[in-house]
Amino acid sequence: MLGRLNHVAIAVPDLSAASAVYRDTLGARVTEPQALPEHGVTVVFIDVGNTKIELLEPLGENSPIAAFLAKNASGGMHHVCYEVEDILAARDRLKASGARVLGDGTPKIGAHGKPVLFLHPKDFQGTLVELEQA
Repeated sequence: MLGRLNHVAIAVPDLSAASAVYRDTLGARVTEPQALPEHGVTVVFIDVGNTKIELLEPLGENSPIAAFLAKNASGGMHHVCYEVEDILAARDRLKASGARVLGDGTPKIGAHGKPVLFLHPKDFQGTLVELEQA
C-alpha cells in the first residue's frame, strides 16, 4: 500500500528564519512560502533529491501547528508523509484494520495539489502520518 516517502514535515515558529537556515547554512533550494488556509499552515519545501523537507508555520490562531508549537516552542518533527496510489482505497483498508483517520475521513487537497489524509499518531508508534495520493 505504501509508496515512497514524500516528505518529512518540521513545525517551526518562524518560517523565514527556518528557511534562511536551510538556504544560507545548508545551501538548500527553498520554495516560496505557500499559505494553506484549509490546513491552517504556511509551508515551504526543501528538495533533498530523494525526498523533501516541509517546513510548517502556523497560519491563524486555530492552526493545529500552533498547538504543537505551544508544547515544542523551538519546533520539531511534526509528521511524515507517504505516497499511496489510491487514497480512498488506502483509507478504507486502514479503517477496516482499526486505524484512526483524523477528521471526517474525507481527503483534503494538500500543498502539492493532491488529496491527503492524516492518521492518528497513537496508531503509528507516536508518529503523525500523512498519506498523499501519488
